Amino acid sequence: MKRLRKRHWASRALMLLLALVVLAPIAITFLYSFFSPGEIKAYMAARGNYDEAAWMDVKLSPDMFSPGQYYEILIRDTSVLKMFVNSAMYAVAILLGQAAVIPMMAYALSRFEFRGRDAVFFGILMLMLLPFQVTMVPNVLTLRQLGLLETAWAVILPMWFSPFYIFLLRQFMVGLPNELFEAAQMDGAGTARCFVHVAVPVCRPVIGAAAALSFADCWNLVEQPMAYLSQRQDLQPLSVMFNQLVDESSGTEFAGAALYMLPALFVYLYFLEDILTGIQLTELK
Repeated sequence: MKRLRKRHWASRALMLLLALVVLAPIAITFLYSFFSPGEIKAYMAARGNYDEAAWMDVKLSPDMFSPGQYYEILIRDTSVLKMFVNSAMYAVAILLGQAAVIPMMAYALSRFEFRGRDAVFFGILMLMLLPFQVTMVPNVLTLRQLGLLETAWAVILPMWFSPFYIFLLRQFMVGLPNELFEAAQMDGAGTARCFVHVAVPVCRPVIGAAAALSFADCWNLVEQPMAYLSQRQDLQPLSVMFNQLVDESSGTEFAGAALYMLPALFVYLYFLEDILTGIQLTELK
């Protein structure tokens, strides 16, 4: 018993240490977002002046707490706010489209038998394994022929048919007991009602986990906007701006990063129970 208790406390201490390591950058980002822009510029300008063998100084308190960074990006210079709105627009549009398309595709591939079903599923597996760089040129050519290149739909529409989430839901639906659907059919439920009232409620934890993961993908889009919206700077999301940061500091990086992290944190906390339940169900299956 004593050994078990020692192991229990040791594992707790290790998990606490790992949590602190993971959360420290987030806490520092929010702390530094309340430094004045001038102080951040001076601090960031000193990055290259330190000895490579020495640690860079970490300031744990500002000279004076100031909302100046938020004033700069939210009121004075709204370019960051516009890109934040673009990111939110892409995330909402993509998630709504995926909610309408992906569960139905997964249901059809898991419950119906039709000619070419295995070939379609094999194609989804291949698309899931191929990196974006391989499919970028065919996507650009297709979007250009459809007249969607350099529009917001060039980013939104391909994400509606994300192969990974089709595969994820399809694999879970394959393991659902046939008795559930047979009982619903005996009560007079048709195909649509079986999908809406049986498959979707049972798969809710997995759908919630997929929604949280998909939001992370949508919120962190970089390659797609840069490839499909190269001439439309007004449609670029906030993630592209952080990918293109230069050496010179603007004094508002930490406020922009804090603003960028907030939606992801809220979405994660909202879907936390679904994520944990989805992992447990996957392990049980």
